[in-house]
Amino acid sequence: MTKNITLKIKEKMPAIVIILFLAAAFLVVGFLFGRKSGSTGHSNPSDRIVHNDGDEHETHEGEDEHGDVVKLSEQELEEFGIEIGTAGPGKLQLHTSLPGEIRVNQDNSAHIVPRVPGIVQEVKKKLGDFVRKGDLLAVIESRELADAKADYLADLERFASAQSNFTREKNLWEKKISSEQEYINAKQGIAEAQIELRSAEQKLHSLGFTEDYLKELPNMSDVSFTRYEITAPFVGTIVSKHITVGEVVGDESEIFIISDLSTVWVDLSVYQKDLAYIQPGQTATISARHGIPEIKGEISYVGQVVGEQTRTALARIVIPNPQELYRPGIFVTANVAVGEIDVPLLVPQSALQTVDGKTCVFIQDEEGFEPQPVELGRANEAYVEVKSGLAAGQRYVTKGAFTLKAQLSKESFGDGHGH
Repeated sequence: MTKNITLKIKEKMPAIVIILFLAAAFLVVGFLFGRKSGSTGHSNPSDRIVHNDGDEHETHEGEDEHGDVVKLSEQELEEFGIEIGTAGPGKLQLHTSLPGEIRVNQDNSAHIVPRVPGIVQEVKKKLGDFVRKGDLLAVIESRELADAKADYLADLERFASAQSNFTREKNLWEKKISSEQEYINAKQGIAEAQIELRSAEQKLHSLGFTEDYLKELPNMSDVSFTRYEITAPFVGTIVSKHITVGEVVGDESEIFIISDLSTVWVDLSVYQKDLAYIQPGQTATISARHGIPEIKGEISYVGQVVGEQTRTALARIVIPNPQELYRPGIFVTANVAVGEIDVPLLVPQSALQTVDGKTCVFIQDEEGFEPQPVELGRANEAYVEVKSGLAAGQRYVTKGAFTLKAQLSKESFGDGHGH
């Protein structure tokens, strides 16, 4: 039985060997075909580098070595607006940002208060109106004003009478007709009348009446005695109004606020950590956003007291506002230049791009432009210090680096390398 089995195995051996040989051959062919297909899928024939020895392996190594290099012609550099500079030292301006608010310039604002109490007869201006010096704002009917004018006219008559009496007594005394005592009494009377007249006159002056007005007062009608006209003290805009016809106003009622908005205050909040760096005379760039242009100004005042609630001090900038774009109440941010330092390598922020999750600059060499990872240090909104990754004297892209990044991304998706 054993002999028969052995004979059968020997008879089948050639067939088994043939089957194993064919299976091995298929595996080898499949492996070689897979390598060829994989190589073709990652290479564009037009981009292959051909070496003199024709070594396919060396060709792919050369391509991987320069796979992140972008080549552009001089014409393309100009077309894309790409600018190239040389890495080197520079001065880095240090800044700090402070929150703030635009406010009315109180040095150019007037709180209009009637100088006499009375009843409002007319209101000539409304909120937001632009006014010039002397423009009529409102008319008040005031009994107190009528009394003041009447007292002035009475004192004016009394002074005229005393003056006439003094002239007469002086002539009589000089002619030895009247006694010296009568002359002295007349002289004293004119002095007292003059004092009372001056007092009444000053009272009307304090109410805003001019000398020319007082000269015309004796010829005015009784109706004008109670009329008190409130006028604008200077050119400005009515930013507050609290007056209506028929209401009673006192001599402490704030009925208008007029502000000259051609300049405004920018009040900044200075935190304790920044107090040592903020000084009068420093320049700040003020940003209000929302379509309002930035403007530069100089700090004119830094408060000496820190607020108990806010824990901040006040810093103030006065800025021109001829077009009234900077409206009181708008919140702003001020970027204050607090000094500058020398750094070994300084590049513009426009040179930085993120490539494969790393911050890079594009350096220029014989092959083209290649992203170079860098380590950054101190910075402001325009420039940044490079601590490592870039050497002094290296050529790098200062403007237009985003275009190179876009070209690099395009190539990574199979559109071809730029070299």
